[in-house]
Amino acid sequence: MLKVLKFRYFLLALLFVGCGETPEKKETENQTEAVSSSEKSETTSDDKVILFYGNSLTAAYGLDTKEGFPNRIQQRLDSLGLDYKVINSGLSGETTSGGLNRLDWVLNQPVDIFVLELGANDGLRGIPIAESMNNLQEMIDMVKDKNPETKIILAGMQIPPNMGADYASQFKTMYPALAKSNNTFLIPFLLEGVAGIPELNLEDGIHPTAEGQRIVTNNVWEILKTIVLPVRGTEATVDVEVEVEELN
Repeated sequence: MLKVLKFRYFLLALLFVGCGETPEKKETENQTEAVSSSEKSETTSDDKVILFYGNSLTAAYGLDTKEGFPNRIQQRLDSLGLDYKVINSGLSGETTSGGLNRLDWVLNQPVDIFVLELGANDGLRGIPIAESMNNLQEMIDMVKDKNPETKIILAGMQIPPNMGADYASQFKTMYPALAKSNNTFLIPFLLEGVAGIPELNLEDGIHPTAEGQRIVTNNVWEILKTIVLPVRGTEATVDVEVEVEELN
């Protein structure tokens, strides 16, 4: 029963955030300016670049950006003496379509690791799975075309079945299917251990608190470390075994 209540709380929060964009309007405008500044910045050293490309989860909505998982990843990299510079290109309310439209400009700078965290807002709006999947595929293709050596990490997401159980199931399957077909790295579920837990989310029930962002940081690091840490002499690959449903 407790799990059911938590899920209902999470579902109501998703419906509120997904359908009502007004509360995020001001934040989105501010983040647009911040993203523009971040994307225009250039590295002035030999540091490799990790670009986090996503929506409000990446942008640390409702928090100081220093509390978001991209900045926490930067701190972890620095503590390990790894020469990487993190760029936060998260924008609240971003969909896969919006992300696709601005990606070409973002890729004007060199990127060594590209973390793609988009799709949640598509799911909340009931955008057809095939359309979202196509947009994500086009973004992956653009990154590869720009630099075939760029490592791509796809951040998996899940949504409650308010759009129907079949839709939610196909949405969840979309990410491992794309990771497998493109031989990219995959974070199985970005919000693992955070989604649906009230004390780890802001009052809207969907955006992580500072503590929630710490957990998300660990979820990201579990995959990122296989690329950035000089372990085993070779970079690990992600073998994704999934049963892919037919996507309509």
